[in-house]
Amino acid sequence: MKIAAVPAPPCDPGVSAPAKFEALSTAGRLARPGLRGLLALQAVRAVLRLGFAATAAMAVGRLVMDEAVDPWLIAAVFALLAAACFAGFAADSMQASAENNVSTRLRTLAGERLSEMPARQLQSLSIGNLAVSMQRHPESIAALQVGHRAATVMMAAGPLLSAMVLCFVSWQAALLVICLTPVMILFFALIGNAIRRRADAQERAFGRLAGQFADRVRTLPTILANHAMAGEEAKLARRLEAYADNTMSVLRIAFANAGIIDFFASLSIAVLAVFLGLGHLKLATIPGFSNLELWQSLFILMIAPEYFAPFRRFSEQYHAKAEGQAAAAALDRLLDAEPVAAKALPVLDRLRLTLPAHGLVAIVGPSGSGKSTLLRRLAGLEPGAMPTPETHSPATEEIAWVSTDAYVPEGSPAEAISWNAGAVDRSRLDDVAGAIGLLDDTLLPGGLDARLDKGGANLSGGQRLRIAVARALLCGRAVLADEPTAKLDRDTAEAVRRMLLEISTTRLVVVATHDRDLAAAADIVVDLVRGNTIEAAA
Repeated sequence: MKIAAVPAPPCDPGVSAPAKFEALSTAGRLARPGLRGLLALQAVRAVLRLGFAATAAMAVGRLVMDEAVDPWLIAAVFALLAAACFAGFAADSMQASAENNVSTRLRTLAGERLSEMPARQLQSLSIGNLAVSMQRHPESIAALQVGHRAATVMMAAGPLLSAMVLCFVSWQAALLVICLTPVMILFFALIGNAIRRRADAQERAFGRLAGQFADRVRTLPTILANHAMAGEEAKLARRLEAYADNTMSVLRIAFANAGIIDFFASLSIAVLAVFLGLGHLKLATIPGFSNLELWQSLFILMIAPEYFAPFRRFSEQYHAKAEGQAAAAALDRLLDAEPVAAKALPVLDRLRLTLPAHGLVAIVGPSGSGKSTLLRRLAGLEPGAMPTPETHSPATEEIAWVSTDAYVPEGSPAEAISWNAGAVDRSRLDDVAGAIGLLDDTLLPGGLDARLDKGGANLSGGQRLRIAVARALLCGRAVLADEPTAKLDRDTAEAVRRMLLEISTTRLVVVATHDRDLAAAADIVVDLVRGNTIEAAA
């Protein structure tokens, strides 16, 4: 088998760069159907609450004045109250459902974006930041595009509707509550800048915490070997404390914002109550507040809180705006990062090599010489010049990829080994798994029937690699293996070597390795040594 040149100039003018991800606009499009339904339910709830306030004021006013109360009025009070509660429950359920739908679909789109990234760029991403971006950020963005946007719309429509209802009784009372609105909006603007800065700091602190935690988990054996657990715990504790301080800072401002809204709402209602009381006691004649019936005064006092309720709900959602914007910016930075430039490796561009139809080819050389890069080029995972322009290459055929990051589906080791290999007899699976040491692995209780988490999250790198080798034996394809014996104990490494040699008797196996024993058993050795010199031996 020979390999083909697959030229992919990095500055090809005919290839356009991928479009920006733009998390906010993407989430906005996803949120539109749910947002429309949510706004409809919230509008219905607002109307029902106003209706309840009006009928309750009329009923209570007549009862206090010892006037007859029609049965339909009492029935209307309870019916409107029940309907308002049901509409509120439906609106909250709709909001939760819409936010969950947006976050799920946004996470799916982000995953697709990651799957399209070149392997080198994907490997350059911080594991901690990636975990935060894929798990936490979509929820924050969804809360911004659904909950916060709904609160923003209702903050404009709700008070206007309440003011219109107040005008039926006293336009002066409506004007009084409206006059306090600019003051609250001013506070929103002042607090908004502060909470946005705090949210950005909170996001950075969480990213640093997640990145440091992921790094410590990855290097845990080294930490334990050097008895450095106490020091690393202290470092993580400091990161966690910094994140907690930033979170509390955001919450303090959010609570202060809600307190300001409550203060002005209480102040306006108190002023209305004083004016109405003076009018009823005939102590002062105030236009719009004097000579009113009791039910009209109660009506004003019950509608006034409904005027300020949308501002209060908006203040509760205000921190969601800052968190959502910070999350969207972080997600965009992750998914729109510039591709990582590959290290210039002239030795690969000058390499001339014809690969056999079957046999073991070992690519050796010091770290950084281009072994893994050459392997990724052969697999078609990375653009770049390919050696010897002939008619066939692993990149133009289906291959089996073997490495510690090989794909493992959710299910069992039996399903992972036979994945993409067609129907495989169970006895054959047992033989292959036994030969590679998977049946005797004490860290994999249950053998081939053990439970594997999604993506093989509960597997070690060595277990994942052995599953990939066993799968390669069964699939019948050419094999590309990146450091297949690295970080394995002696017996397991020997089992992997034997299986790769067995595969190479009928198929092509190309390995990038530092393993001298594996290289010594190869049919062809490609040595990428320093100084851009090439040594090939059969």
